[in-house]
Amino acid sequence: MKQAVKKVLMMGNEAIARGLIENGCGMATAYPGTPSSEILSSVAEISKSLDLNMHIQWAVNEKVAFEIAYAGCQAGLRTAVSMKQVGLNVASDPLMSAAYMGTAGGFVIISADDPGPHSSQTEQDSRMMAMMAKIPVLDPDSPRQAKEMVTMAYGLSETFNTPVMLRPTTRVCHSRQDVRPGTIRQLQVKPDFKKDPTRWAATPKFRYRLHLELEEKLARIAGHEATEPVRHNPAASGQRAVVACGVAAAYTAEAIKSLQLWGDLPFYQVRQPFPLHTAFIRHLQEAYDEVLILEETTAIIEMQLADRSRIKGKLNGAVPRVGELLPETITALLAAFAGVKTNIPSLVQAPGRRPTLCAGCPHRASFFAIKKAAPRGIYTSDIGCYTLGLNLKAVDTVLCMGAAISQAAGFYHAYKYQEKRPDIVATIGDSTFFHAGVPALVDAVNQNVGMVLVILDNRTTAMTGSQPTPATGKSATGEALVKVDMETLVNGCGVKFLEVGDPYDTNGFIAMVKAAVAFSRSDGPAVVIARHPCIIDLARQGKAADPIEVTVTGDCDGCGFCHQHFECPALVAVDDGQRSAVDALACNGCGVCLDICPKGAIQRA
Repeated sequence: MKQAVKKVLMMGNEAIARGLIENGCGMATAYPGTPSSEILSSVAEISKSLDLNMHIQWAVNEKVAFEIAYAGCQAGLRTAVSMKQVGLNVASDPLMSAAYMGTAGGFVIISADDPGPHSSQTEQDSRMMAMMAKIPVLDPDSPRQAKEMVTMAYGLSETFNTPVMLRPTTRVCHSRQDVRPGTIRQLQVKPDFKKDPTRWAATPKFRYRLHLELEEKLARIAGHEATEPVRHNPAASGQRAVVACGVAAAYTAEAIKSLQLWGDLPFYQVRQPFPLHTAFIRHLQEAYDEVLILEETTAIIEMQLADRSRIKGKLNGAVPRVGELLPETITALLAAFAGVKTNIPSLVQAPGRRPTLCAGCPHRASFFAIKKAAPRGIYTSDIGCYTLGLNLKAVDTVLCMGAAISQAAGFYHAYKYQEKRPDIVATIGDSTFFHAGVPALVDAVNQNVGMVLVILDNRTTAMTGSQPTPATGKSATGEALVKVDMETLVNGCGVKFLEVGDPYDTNGFIAMVKAAVAFSRSDGPAVVIARHPCIIDLARQGKAADPIEVTVTGDCDGCGFCHQHFECPALVAVDDGQRSAVDALACNGCGVCLDICPKGAIQRA
């Protein structure tokens, strides 16, 4: 037993990881995705420092991560899986089935939402998925409460034999708070899978029975005292009340105090937005004439209130349906609801700079080559750093993980009966290819799709913090694993054209992509692997190559070609745009720009 008593400043994701460790989690799996990524890396760091015996894994995708952790709970262990909200879409198939079958050991599903959104395709609400799956969901307001709710989640899971969702949002995951670490529980639980085909391998007839049991569980969970809403100001009285959950509850508490309404406006925090407690629903109906509901981003609580005539919220337009509920927004909503005046300064949006690929990023060189090889092509792409190929006009579509290949096939089929068909080039990262690209490539081979797939292989999952991929050969805790060879995998899909090149070799790589484009016009899918390590990852490992010092000569006439077609942040316009120069502080020294300028004005210094 190890005891810590001093408070520690923790990021929300670190606090969640600490909660898992303290509650005896024996298996933790994940696929990285902002804002959830630091959960598993923190679990790995804590576990390694304490020499704990637990399985910690970055899985190839969220579905696989879910299924591994779920099998662990079937064997009686306490397990957890973490992902971002759009990753839950990928894991939705096992989620729906696991809800029916239930659990043996405690099973916590951590789905980190991104209201805004800040780093996601959508600002979808994972609580909707919990409602559809019919499992309870907990909604923390802070890092400290997120850690506490891990304990609550395991208690719920093991009391009712059900998966439980913990749903932090970006503002909880990435905020920091003083959190007191607790005792590390190393549960002496040995795996003991008890075979029960009518449950674990249930056919439709038995699934009906399991569904009945699930509804009974939900009814009992809706009356469970441990997760009841909390009234923060019991002395307050009045015919109006405020109900909030998640980070909106933390903002609401502060706003009510700042408006001096703490004694006049009853305030309830809902910790378990689904299923909403039956007694609480009845209490709201009997005690108040008007109730303001504050939650992000969907009206989950409101949907469970039958009498909406007295409810002010998203469904009647009183509360914004889109975006975050920021402190200023909540203060204004509370003031309007209570009928008090307040002077809230209007939010001023500071001018921003659009994000761009890092100086020296190999993806920039890859996109330059693609534009040279297929200048009038259709460019489908995927989720990752390389989405920023948008700035280089080398990305036309971004839908979801793995869609670059499927959409390329769709565009091919749309144009295949036309006399003039555009070249189609798809780009996908190495981690994303392992995650969701392989089935789409198999389909493209099967359908003989005329397309080029450029796999941007920077040897890491760069955008979410440089987590390992199956090709890296390292576990979440640094142990050696079996490396999956990408070329062998691509060849195994049946591809007839496969080349591997370094995009830093600008002219050679352009020629390689041109050959792939020519092949795809008549012979089916061609694959090019653009292999060069992420320069940020190399720097972290102390393996950065010696920089090539470059300068812009007097031959530069300010044509802007390097800015429009290469957009390196180290190449800057000076003298009112009359010429370009190298920002030595930003330059990575990759030397790729030596082959970019059509005037030859970029030279070695």
